[in-house]
Amino acid sequence: MVKNQHAFRTIFKHSAVTLALVASLPVVAAEKVCAIYPHLKDSYWLSVNYGMVSEAKKEGVELRVLEAGGYPNKTRQEQQLALCSQWGADAIVLGTVDPQAYEHSLKNWVGNIPVFATVNQLDLDEEQSELLKGTVGVDWHWMGYEAGKYLAARHPKGSGKTNIALLLGPRTRGGTKPVTAGFYEAIQGSDINIVDSFWADNDKELQRNLVQRVIDMGNIDYIVGSAVAIEAAISELRSAGKAEEIGLVSVYLSHGVYRGLLRNKVLFAPTDKMVQQGRLSVMQAAHYLRGEEYDKHASPTIKPLTPKTLHDDTIEESLSPSEYRPTFRVKAVD
Repeated sequence: MVKNQHAFRTIFKHSAVTLALVASLPVVAAEKVCAIYPHLKDSYWLSVNYGMVSEAKKEGVELRVLEAGGYPNKTRQEQQLALCSQWGADAIVLGTVDPQAYEHSLKNWVGNIPVFATVNQLDLDEEQSELLKGTVGVDWHWMGYEAGKYLAARHPKGSGKTNIALLLGPRTRGGTKPVTAGFYEAIQGSDINIVDSFWADNDKELQRNLVQRVIDMGNIDYIVGSAVAIEAAISELRSAGKAEEIGLVSVYLSHGVYRGLLRNKVLFAPTDKMVQQGRLSVMQAAHYLRGEEYDKHASPTIKPLTPKTLHDDTIEESLSPSEYRPTFRVKAVD
């Protein structure tokens, strides 16, 4: 019995020493990643948010999310970059409101914090490019191209003039310019005729007003637009009794567009897998900060979707769960 007590005291003593040594080790703080979006008005950026949040939890990093409230809000996004710096961010994931917004000024807002561009193209001069440590996204030229290719195949040369209206979002912000160029390229040599283009920020009410103007034109066969415009068009066409007269083609996927595809209310939409893009951006930042290898230029494969090609794995890589709501903070678990 005495021998057992002696052994117990020895084990206890060693355990106490071990615990004391562990307690004296410096606590390694979780990496702090600050993500900034142009907005969270539609489910595109909501799905990017879901991907980032789930990856932050998986990687064990602290995540803070800010959104500028719309593509016109360059000043607000600049202030948010400064907020990320004040917060002590180790890395910034930036979905810019404008490709040229920080071409000559990124360092003014973030100092020497490494930056990772997500979704939207970020143009930087040689000096500013020193901060850019990774990009995630597709060339939106090909998103527009896929939509145009779909319509051109339905209406080849000689099939009869087919009138469309374009409602692609803000004229010069986000991916609108490359989408427009890609669409125009794809319809060359077809019977697709662009009657008019209407431009506005991707706000539900602004896009709803544009859809109503298109319906009033009376000579349109298709509306090709942003997901926000197409979601508005689904309900507006139903109210006007013209759901069978005007076809709908989206240039990207959202929850509403997905439901439209399921119900044959939307004919086509390409997806650039937004959830996957969110995951990849946080993964890039975490691996960079830990000195681990990572793909510096990650780009999901664009997948064209019709009511007949809605595969579960593609949808899971693209859209957040229907019950998901925006998350602005992920705290690392100690």
